[in-house]
Amino acid sequence: MHKPIIIFLFSLFTGFAAEAQELNCKVVVNADRVQTTEKRVFKDMETAFSQFLNTTKWTNNTYKNHEKINCNVIITIEESGSIGNYKAAVQIQSARPVFSSSYESLVFNFADRDWQFQYVESNPLDFNVNSFSDNLTSMLGYYAYIIIGLDSDSFEKLGGSRYFEFAQNIVTNAQQAPNAGWKQFENNRNRFWLSENLMNQQMVPVREGYYNYHRLGMDIFDTKPDEARKAILETLKSLKKVNAIRPNSILVITFLDAKSDELASLFSQGDMQVRREAYTILSELDPSKLAKYASIIAN
Repeated sequence: MHKPIIIFLFSLFTGFAAEAQELNCKVVVNADRVQTTEKRVFKDMETAFSQFLNTTKWTNNTYKNHEKINCNVIITIEESGSIGNYKAAVQIQSARPVFSSSYESLVFNFADRDWQFQYVESNPLDFNVNSFSDNLTSMLGYYAYIIIGLDSDSFEKLGGSRYFEFAQNIVTNAQQAPNAGWKQFENNRNRFWLSENLMNQQMVPVREGYYNYHRLGMDIFDTKPDEARKAILETLKSLKKVNAIRPNSILVITFLDAKSDELASLFSQGDMQVRREAYTILSELDPSKLAKYASIIAN
């Protein structure tokens, strides 16, 4: 039996135990850049944000314990102002298990550099998907739905549509808020554009790619590696077609940010023609990682 050659590990998952609903999320708050003696608040943040993400019922579905979505929210505090005001850069990650293996494939790996929020110890975190109450819970709720939606897309074609609608609703409700990250004209790599891409019909092939990549590729890689690579190559071809229509779209970039290590490993063996095709497409779509992809055609 062929064994996966994948060497990339989603190492931040540490079996985080929580009374979870859909999510099994580990929150890490790094405040090394902040000059303060009151470090306790940052540990309190970790606990409060984790509880909020893991105990909120985000969907009407019933998730068994092994079905909960492993994810990480890594918050780097950059500024600490008065009255509990903070600015931060945040990395959001999620993964899904690969059939018949202990391996988890990174699905979402997104850097959000526009986190501005207010937090006071012991204050409850209130959230309503139909209204904007505060920036913190809106951002946490937004990413909860993005994570659940992409996970659903990876198991069922376009299975995450309902959750992306919820995320889009949060974006709409935040349009009058003064906080960055929600608006169309700020930059093309923020929450607004991620939701826009996920709801845009031109981007459907990318969303279908999440299903094809995982169900037709990764989930059979253990027993049919050549067939899996061909299915994943077809996904890359779909991304290339979308990129021709919408160059540098955030959804294509986000897909590759999650998959670059895995792709370099997957295509480092197998049929050379398939590998060359994959390398050519990846070189065009993701030129900043060319050194990483060099392993695909190295032997």
